[in-house]
Amino acid sequence: MAKAARKRDGGPDELSGPRLYVGNKDTEQGFFAVAAGETAVASIADSEKNRPNEDSAAIIPVNDTHVVLAVADGVGGLAGARKASNATVESLRKSLRQAARNPGQSLRTAILDGIEAANRTVMDSGTGGASTLALAEIGPGYIRSYHVGDSIVLICGQRGKLKLFTTPHSPVGFAMEAGLLNEKEALEHTELNLIFNVIGSADMRIEVGSELPLAPRDTILLASDGLTDNVLQEEMIDAVRVGPLDKAIERVTELALRRMRGEQSGKPSKPDDLTTLIYRRHP
Repeated sequence: MAKAARKRDGGPDELSGPRLYVGNKDTEQGFFAVAAGETAVASIADSEKNRPNEDSAAIIPVNDTHVVLAVADGVGGLAGARKASNATVESLRKSLRQAARNPGQSLRTAILDGIEAANRTVMDSGTGGASTLALAEIGPGYIRSYHVGDSIVLICGQRGKLKLFTTPHSPVGFAMEAGLLNEKEALEHTELNLIFNVIGSADMRIEVGSELPLAPRDTILLASDGLTDNVLQEEMIDAVRVGPLDKAIERVTELALRRMRGEQSGKPSKPDDLTTLIYRRHP
């Protein structure tokens, strides 16, 4: 993986406005200072498929204290999958831009409006495409998660304590939540990639998390299933919880890519597009 871009002094770049990653290159990455913290992103197309990356990602600063992060995964095998994930992050960008012009509108309302607008856009496109979404609303000392489908939001402390792992909207995800499957069994399950909730469906449902406290040095990870189908939860936490954020995203991404290449015997290996987005709050 190419290293995330850094300024000459070794720190993150400044972010003056929204940054969208929509699969224009096989590998896209960035490292930025945002909202009392830092964020790093990496999006890499599946090298085994002769098509563009169907994942998208967005870093959308709202003001000096709030930022919205999102990962969208175009549902594979459907026409228009890439267009669906692109439309999802673009709809969010537009909705949050409008909210910035209307101080009376809450950030939560703007996010929900953006997701619903994305759903209408994807449905109206008539391509049959769909997308998942994992989103983090980050403000002074808090985070709220939103998700549709099986892209995930994970929060962990500096010492590795798991504070949040969203439940995938899938049969396997719900079976894990109910204790019917453990993580290893889930990664080997024949129905692992089945999902029942997507953007681009008349039955689309947005799961909105509670507002959770975000402590200094807490790390937030958003990812498409290119990560979760290849890397165990504990391994994700170990890779991202400490060290410079641009190095953390390199570690977790390289681990997933090695698994996809089948370099580790006895480990899951499911080649796919891979998108990860990490945020860590400053002390």
